[in-house]
Amino acid sequence: MARRRSQGRNVHGILLLDKPAGVTSNAALQTVKRLYRARKAGHTGSLDPLASGLLPICLGEATKVSGFLLDADKYYWVLCRLGEKTATGDAEGEVIERRSVDGIDAAAIESVLDRFRGPIEQIPPMYSAVKHQGQRLYKLARQGVEVERKPRSVVIHELRMERYDAPELEVVVRCTKGTYVRTLAEDIGEALGCGAHVAQLRRLGVGPYGEAHMITLDELQALAEQGLGALDERLLPLESALTQWPEVRLSADAAYYLLQGQPVLVPRAPTSGWVRLYGTEQRFLGMGEILDDGRVAPRRLLSTA
Repeated sequence: MARRRSQGRNVHGILLLDKPAGVTSNAALQTVKRLYRARKAGHTGSLDPLASGLLPICLGEATKVSGFLLDADKYYWVLCRLGEKTATGDAEGEVIERRSVDGIDAAAIESVLDRFRGPIEQIPPMYSAVKHQGQRLYKLARQGVEVERKPRSVVIHELRMERYDAPELEVVVRCTKGTYVRTLAEDIGEALGCGAHVAQLRRLGVGPYGEAHMITLDELQALAEQGLGALDERLLPLESALTQWPEVRLSADAAYYLLQGQPVLVPRAPTSGWVRLYGTEQRFLGMGEILDDGRVAPRRLLSTA
């Protein structure tokens, strides 16, 4: 039987999509992939359907950097509703408890927020994609089953109150990967003695990316009507995801051997860690790592190189 040929074009780059609320991350990804007629695409960590905001979409060879964005810090704007707990920790779940917010003021909130800054432990919510004995927790939760979950360590780099107008509390959160914002809101609500859930959630940043270059699905659709060239102009280069890493420039000879999979010695290269690799004429070749003996080893090279 003849092998089916891959459909789509070889387009490479990163799109900073402004995902609308009410759409799953996968549905948004498939829409982008279709508009670009891309052979290969992936996103960098799901946003809940309730959430809007930054969802970096990696096309083609950019999927090789998606794992690094998945591991990057995230930045969120959160609207919490105090005095109401829901089954899911957000506005999509039914309200299971109501408590008074009388007596809770900005000073009390600021005092509680301070407890959640820095390294903290979180218990993953039942409505999450974490697996228990091979099954996703959210599937068990829908069956009314609750299981014990192990706490996870995360770091809250920034937790700032933007507005409090009872019962609504707006905060911004900058945190490490794996932080459950719903759990953070619920835990803050418990510390205040009134309970809380996430009413709205918007992601404002992922690693080196912020709101500056985001584009909505409607704007993308309008560009698609102008042609693929207009769409391609909105793609960021692959190496834009790795700006925190030092760059290593290789001579033509060194680049040749590195592209054959061999570690090479590069004068004045960093002494440890991951690096961005460039050949002649500023060509981005991929990602490398410094070995103990000082040589630069290829780790993820791009086929476009």
